[in-house]
Amino acid sequence: MSSVKEKDFGEGEKFLSEPAPPQPRDNGSSGSLLSQLENNPLAAVLAYCFSSISMTVVNKYVVSGSSWSLNFLYLAIQSLICTAAILVLKNMGTIPNLAALEASKVKRWLPVSVVFVGMIYTSTKALQFLSVPVYTIFKNLTIIVIAYGEVLWFGGHVTPLLLLSFGFMVLSSIVAAWADIQAALQGAGHSDEATAAISTLNAGYAWMGLNVFCTASYVLGTRKFITSLHFKDWDTMFYNNLLSLPIMILCSLITEDWSSANFAKNFPAESRNNIMIGMLYSGLGAIFISYSSAWCIRKTSSTTYSFVGYLNKLPLAISGIVFFDAPVTFGSVSAILLGFFSGLIYGYGKVKQKEQSKQVLPTYQPVMSASSQSHKDASRP
Repeated sequence: MSSVKEKDFGEGEKFLSEPAPPQPRDNGSSGSLLSQLENNPLAAVLAYCFSSISMTVVNKYVVSGSSWSLNFLYLAIQSLICTAAILVLKNMGTIPNLAALEASKVKRWLPVSVVFVGMIYTSTKALQFLSVPVYTIFKNLTIIVIAYGEVLWFGGHVTPLLLLSFGFMVLSSIVAAWADIQAALQGAGHSDEATAAISTLNAGYAWMGLNVFCTASYVLGTRKFITSLHFKDWDTMFYNNLLSLPIMILCSLITEDWSSANFAKNFPAESRNNIMIGMLYSGLGAIFISYSSAWCIRKTSSTTYSFVGYLNKLPLAISGIVFFDAPVTFGSVSAILLGFFSGLIYGYGKVKQKEQSKQVLPTYQPVMSASSQSHKDASRP
């Protein structure tokens, strides 16, 4: 979703590649509660954690109804709210340099928006069939696909420490799937119920696999086009949500049932108001995450922000257990801890990789690979 999107794997690397905003000067009001909160690093970290965790929990709540079948409409509402919020912030002067809507940029960015729609749609479908802890653990596999995509297209490399973290990520996913299947079989009393439960999980794993592919494609594609179009974070959000809006409305009209009877099933009277509030919050969630991410970097460091993003997976998985009664078994707890441990290793490995790259001084002009050369050519205006 506008939320799910990048929050997990695109946004962290994206913010880390940009300089932190300048520190605000003390205007004499440091004694006020608001000023103290703004300058509190812990508050910044907690705000980022809350925004990312709450987005996943809210998305899961909206799409987890037994009769829910309006994913494209939900995503269209998200994009509409997010686009409107960005335009309001622009008119207020909060976003002073938002990229203008130009035909040439729209044409070049449209393929990225199509992949973006695929990413957020498969994310909602995976959340619909899988528990939050399992979804969170499997989402780590996107890191592996992105890492090797960078090796192929951007001349990146994978260190032994990162490779070790990838191994733990795969292991945690296998353990999570095994624990999930065992819990489903134990909870089903008859063979027909067990078959239905396994079928539901298989559908979730299939959507999760598609989501991993779409998310990696989106992150890698965004990196390429952001460079050539000179887009900033707000520009990316604006173009993504605005261009994806008609696509999602069209997909909803074609594939989803807009009858009054189906709307009554998707928005039952007893939970209708809560679902509407959840939709509103999810639409604004991308704005909250972007601000809290920049705030976290500004008041701590890009390294701290990076680690917070990886360590955030543990409370996110726990939130799924707390809010949605996900099964707590030895296997599920082991999978969560393995996923958390893999995030620790990955975060430490990325920090060491960055330190090593700063220490190496080039003594010759390296031979540029074909993929790197094509990326350089595409980056030229």
